[in-house]
Amino acid sequence: MNNTYFNKDIFPQNQFNQGNNIQTPIQTPPINTNYNINNLPLEQSYIENILRLNKGKQVRVHMTFPDSNEFRDREFNGIIEQSGRDHIILSEPSTGKWQLLLMIYVDFITFDENINYSQEFYPNN
Repeated sequence: MNNTYFNKDIFPQNQFNQGNNIQTPIQTPPINTNYNINNLPLEQSYIENILRLNKGKQVRVHMTFPDSNEFRDREFNGIIEQSGRDHIILSEPSTGKWQLLLMIYVDFITFDENINYSQEFYPNN
């Protein structure tokens, strides 16, 4: 054996013996507890950021729910209130309803006016 990383029987981490078995502790990446939107790196043109730039605009969100026969294809109308990585919050002023929609089901979103767009996202606080 030439003692290179590839040929070693075990990974080069701290190990401890437990009986006849060598146990290697699980390594986890450090967690950033200083989460603040102002500290986030600049993001590209992700859907969530495009929606944030268009907060307050009327939209139609076209969604497909593949596991539902009753509500397979739906269209939700409302004003963009918030958006996140996995969701959109719409309000309907005429009915007073608010809707939390999951991004995983979004097919496309239509606007009746120009879309605010920027390749670099700068959050407007």
